[in-house]
Formats: sequence, C-alpha cells, structure tokens
Amino acid sequence: MNIMDFNVKKLAADAGTFLSRAVQFTEEKLGQAEKTELDAHLENLLSKAECTKIWTEKIMKQTEVLLQPNPNARIEEFVYEKLDRKAPSRINNPELLGQYMIDAGTEFGPGTAYGNALIKCGETQKRIGTADRELIQTSALNFLTPLRNFIEGDYKTIAKERKLLQNKRLDLDAAKTRLKKAKAAETRNSSEQELRITQSEFDRQAEITRLLLEGISSTHAHHLRCLNDFVEAQMTYYAQCYQYMLDLQKQLGSFPSNYLSNNNQTSLTPVPSVLPNAIGSSAMASTSGLAITSPSNLSDLKECSGSRKARVLYDYDAANSTELSLLADEVITVFSVVGMDSDWLMGERGNQKGKVPITYLELLN
Repeated sequence: MNIMDFNVKKLAADAGTFLSRAVQFTEEKLGQAEKTELDAHLENLLSKAECTKIWTEKIMKQTEVLLQPNPNARIEEFVYEKLDRKAPSRINNPELLGQYMIDAGTEFGPGTAYGNALIKCGETQKRIGTADRELIQTSALNFLTPLRNFIEGDYKTIAKERKLLQNKRLDLDAAKTRLKKAKAAETRNSSEQELRITQSEFDRQAEITRLLLEGISSTHAHHLRCLNDFVEAQMTYYAQCYQYMLDLQKQLGSFPSNYLSNNNQTSLTPVPSVLPNAIGSSAMASTSGLAITSPSNLSDLKECSGSRKARVLYDYDAANSTELSLLADEVITVFSVVGMDSDWLMGERGNQKGKVPITYLELLN
C-alpha cells in the first residue's frame, strides 16, 4: 500500500467518523437518540471551569481598562505584545500635567505665589505619574499575567480535552445505536466489539478530563495569591498618592490666604477647613499659637513702623543682592518699608537683610 492509498483510506475513515458523530448529535437534539450523561461530579467540575474562565476574562479585561483607560493605548500595547516587541515608553497623564505645571510656573516666575505653587503641584503630579507607572508594571506582572496564562494556557488545554470527551461520547452513543439496530449475529458481534472499544476510550478520556478539571481548585488558590499582590500594589500606590498630596497640601497651606491678600479677591470660595492653614480656621490658629498671614495681618504690619517675627514656609533662593534667601521653618524678623511693592517685606536675619516675598511667610503673634 502506497502513501496515497493510506491517506485516502484515512480521510475516508475520518469522514465516516465525522458523519457518524454529526448524525448522533442531530438525533440527540431532535430527541430521537439517547445520550450518555456524564457523572454529576464531572459535570460540576466542567461547570466550575467554565465559570472560572468567564469571570477571569471579565476581571482581566476590566483590570486592563482600570490600569490603562485609553483604548487606543491598550490596542497598541496588544499589537506590540502579539508581535513580541516592547511597546515604546510614553508619558502618562499625571506626568504630562506635571510637566505643563512646572513649565508654566517657571515662566510665571518661581518667586511669585502662583508660579511657585504651580511648580510644587507639577512636581507632585510627576511623582504620582511615576507611582502610577509602577502600579501598572507590578499589576501586569503579578496579576494580569497569571490570569492571562490561565486563559491562554490551562483553559485551552481543558477545552481541547473537553472537546475530545464530547467526541468520544458521541462515538459511544453511536456505537450503542448501531448495536440496537444490529440483527445479524455477525453484525451484532462486530457492534458489541465496537461498543467495548468506544466505552473504553470514553472512560479513559473522562478520567483525563476529570484530572485536568480538578486542577481548577489549585488555579483558584494561585489566583487568590495574585489578587493579594494586586491589592498590595494598589495599597502602595494610593498610600504614595495620599502622602504626596498631604505633603503638597502642607506646602500650599498658606497660599490661598496670601493670594487673596495680594490680589484683593475676597469673593473666591474659601479653602476647605481640612487645610492646616485654612482661611477662617480660628480654632486651629488659637491652639497652635500662630496667626495665619491674612489681609488684616499684613495691612497692620504695613501701617505700623515696628517689626514682627515670621516663620518661613518654603525655601527661597534670592534672585539678586537686594533679596534675602530663606530656609523653610526658620524664624526671621520682617518689617515694611515705605514705597516697597505690596508683595514684599524687608527681612532680617542677624546682620543679613533683604527683601522677602510675603507669600513665603507666616506671621507669628
């Protein structure tokens, strides 16, 4: 027998098997043939595996949306992944916003209240952007990758063996049908032998499928560990963001009141009372022993000829020899000079003297 004859016979046998399965499947659907039912334990395992697959896909896809809301960026990352190439690094939204703020603050002037605030906000946004990038990388490695490996690996194997089990069941039920219809002794003997073979193959495939499906419990345990990793990554990210914003809020604590005094804008919405140096937070001011720099404080200082003590809120580098460099939290003496710009006071530290920006100060009682 040559190779061509062998291939022709194999194709014919495969076609016959396919036709037999198709007939059996159709008759079962029409209620014209009996169907061998799987045992309850195996059915439960199959149901559990299918449920795991469906929810794993949904969780995985929604996590991807959470980590990367931009659909175009997700598509691009998917294409690069399929091409087995590394996606180009792109600046994320917090980083881009942070850079815009820093550039704007630099142009407005770091010595101005608004410019300085923009720079500080921009630096914080960039830190948040870095934390966001770390969250994505950690979650992709420790959470998304294991879920994807299950869908593209373990479950594909289960689906393949499940399909084989379905085919073996159809072969078994077709053999049962042929045995029922067999009348001649020779035909009946042949059908009985076929039934024994198909029954053995079905039982063997059912056992293989059962062993694979029992591994779903181990998959759940593994995914639970991955879920813990994901939660820890989120906890770290949100803790970092909270700390960054807390530090920023602390730095900007006196900016709103000073900004109002410098620009005579009293109609703006007050800053919420959660700010450490919030406008109108008299209780906090009284308990701390500090008076927040306010329009009345500054006007009193401008009108009097005396000097006051002031705490420096932020570091400040003198732009020229007429200004005084400042260090955060130090206490200096300040006083007004006739004809000086309303945004500035004269500062004195020992034998050093120079102009200092009002927005960097907090007057003490």
